[in-house]
Amino acid sequence: MKQMRDSGRQARHDIGDSDRAKFSSRICRHFLNTALFFRSKSIACYLATSDEVDTSMIIERAWSAKKRVFVPLIENRIHMRFLEITRNTRLERNQFGIWEPHSGKEISPEKLDVVVTPMVVFDQSRNRIGAGGGYYDRCFSFLKQNKKWQRPKLAGVAFDCQEIEKISPNPWDIRLYRVFTETN
Repeated sequence: MKQMRDSGRQARHDIGDSDRAKFSSRICRHFLNTALFFRSKSIACYLATSDEVDTSMIIERAWSAKKRVFVPLIENRIHMRFLEITRNTRLERNQFGIWEPHSGKEISPEKLDVVVTPMVVFDQSRNRIGAGGGYYDRCFSFLKQNKKWQRPKLAGVAFDCQEIEKISPNPWDIRLYRVFTETN
């Protein structure tokens, strides 16, 4: 797992700034042109670190479409909550250097329509390996009990170079509903 995570981080890191911006824009447009986006009223979206897919286009378009936007907030290095953000929300860096809202209205994860999900690597079966904290898997563990995938839909965004051949998921891992890259 560590080797896959290191490989994905390095591949993501090796993308030049110009390509990263171009690819991020393509990935966001792929997502924005789907029913996932059009039908949603409440979208959760991570705030990107320097080498992740830049999701600011998704957030801006959601606001323009009068959708509610929520971002993750990590508590006690264990729990993840989602707080609403607006253009005026004050953000602060957490202990991991990730931007988080200082305050905002909280939403239950079950009430989100779609969650734009970060990842370090993924495979064709929509399995993902994240940064290693298990926050998304713990937060959305209730999806494992659902026979029908209702909501939220977990939409992974990543660069093509982050795809690997196969991930052997753990029993607690939550599979993505869909993965968006610069080519699909």
